[in-house]
Amino acid sequence: MPAAACIAACLAAAVSAWGVFLVRGSTAVPAAFWSVAACFALAVEMGARTAGGLADPAPAAAARLAVVSLSLCPAMSLLGAKRPQHGVWQLIVATLAVVLVMPAVSALLMRPGSLPDLHLLERFFMPLLVLVGWMNFAGTGRAAAVSCVAAAQLLLLRGFLPGVDMDGAIQAAATGGTDAAAAGLLLVGTLLAAVQACTSGGRRARWGERGAPSGHMVAAIIDPSFLALRETLGAAWSLRIAERFDTVAAARGWPCRLRFAGLECGGDPHDTFWHRDALRAFRALARRFASDAWLTRHGWHDAEPASAARP
Repeated sequence: MPAAACIAACLAAAVSAWGVFLVRGSTAVPAAFWSVAACFALAVEMGARTAGGLADPAPAAAARLAVVSLSLCPAMSLLGAKRPQHGVWQLIVATLAVVLVMPAVSALLMRPGSLPDLHLLERFFMPLLVLVGWMNFAGTGRAAAVSCVAAAQLLLLRGFLPGVDMDGAIQAAATGGTDAAAAGLLLVGTLLAAVQACTSGGRRARWGERGAPSGHMVAAIIDPSFLALRETLGAAWSLRIAERFDTVAAARGWPCRLRFAGLECGGDPHDTFWHRDALRAFRALARRFASDAWLTRHGWHDAEPASAARP
């Protein structure tokens, strides 16, 4: 079983590395790197078990806590994915991982041979972080992928949940196939997200070229990029972008609102004088999270519709 889990974790790390390429140009790149690190750490742990290591409960629990701590970093990284602070935010994410793994480090250095002594708050805090990461994508097209990843995380941290015997849970997971199931779910989730990113990007770009079904060309330009941001960063930041855009739209009297599913336009369809300003406002917001090259790859084009230009 550890050998199968090691292979699945290695494949998940490779898929996550592919994800780094897919999200290039956006502030989700650090989260993709954290995902690579977490999958690689799981592969190392499973490889050590396959080789006969980590037989003692203390080092096994310490290694598992390190893996679990890294697995929580990608979702936390996305919560700070706004320029220019997204780089510094990674120090906070790294600090979180260090704080979570400190009980294991303390046990190894100060009480060799003893299990990590996790505070009750940490036992509740880790599954809460898993829930936060899941909720960020539960309402998007990545719901199935994030559900697989969240299930894998819960299986991996089962020994650290409140009221669970740590030693028995970790040993049972390794011998009973739970770790293999977790690694398999992790592989399915990462692969599904990567495949969806590839296929949906092309569909949005083609939809943007054809134009919006409602005839509002401004929606045809904004929607592909906004939906791509929603699928890449999750609901938290996409709702924040929509909120900021709607504030500007209300202040300037534009007959449009940016919803979770895209731009809704109303009013006189022949009144297009506000289109150019709306495009500029959205682009300014989107560039806090993605580069111009990323926006272009996801359906944005600089050529404004002729109807949007003032005479």
